[in-house]
Amino acid sequence: WDETHFGKMGSYYINRTFFFDVHPPLGKMLIGLAGYLSGYDGTFPFQKPGDRYEHHNYMGMRGVRLCSLFCAFLGSCLVPFAYLTVLELSKSLPAALLAAFILIFDTGCITLSQYILLDPILMFFLMGAVLSMVKCNTCADRPFSTSWWFWLSMTGVNLAGATGVKFVGLFVVLLVGLNTICDLWDLLGNLSLSLVMFGKHLLARVLCLIVLPLALYTAMFAVHFAVLNKSGPGDGFFSSAFQSQLIGNNLHNVSVPE
Repeated sequence: WDETHFGKMGSYYINRTFFFDVHPPLGKMLIGLAGYLSGYDGTFPFQKPGDRYEHHNYMGMRGVRLCSLFCAFLGSCLVPFAYLTVLELSKSLPAALLAAFILIFDTGCITLSQYILLDPILMFFLMGAVLSMVKCNTCADRPFSTSWWFWLSMTGVNLAGATGVKFVGLFVVLLVGLNTICDLWDLLGNLSLSLVMFGKHLLARVLCLIVLPLALYTAMFAVHFAVLNKSGPGDGFFSSAFQSQLIGNNLHNVSVPE
């Protein structure tokens, strides 16, 4: 059912047609990009569930059967993400393998990853954020090292990705936030650590976990509005001044007073 929504929105990006949706734009933009790079021309109507794709090249957006293409590829990444996360947390190979096999044979995960949906994209960034956070925690004994900076930055990137797909991604922001507060509390209680060094730790987390995700999240919308420059079904949700900037709108290039 949701393929009729998100597949259609992917087509809107390919055709540069403006639309409105309750979710942030990243997931649909990635679906549209995957379709564009794989040769989909954005002409399939997506009118109702169950319509046959016929000659339309939809394989880049949807992974069918054994073809791991975009959504299916991101869904398959959950297995190594789970393996690495559990391995870091438990230091137990059997536990990590068990977590990986549970996801490999999870019918819901397999099914969701076969279709043009936001769910595999969202889960990819959610689990990526958790893995990055755990990896960063393991580098706590090497603060400000290259690996420490890398995993801290990747945590911020994945936070932006999760929130940019669906607002439910804010839950992983909460998780990382609580982990960061606990980490900083421990550092503050370390009497061998100077206040200057504590300030550096605080600044690093502000830059990587607040400033970086906000910058990326804002950039998603900048790309969204830059790409969708033609009149479409979402015009009516915005002001007349905004509509005057859309090609094909009745108000295009008309001088609209404040």
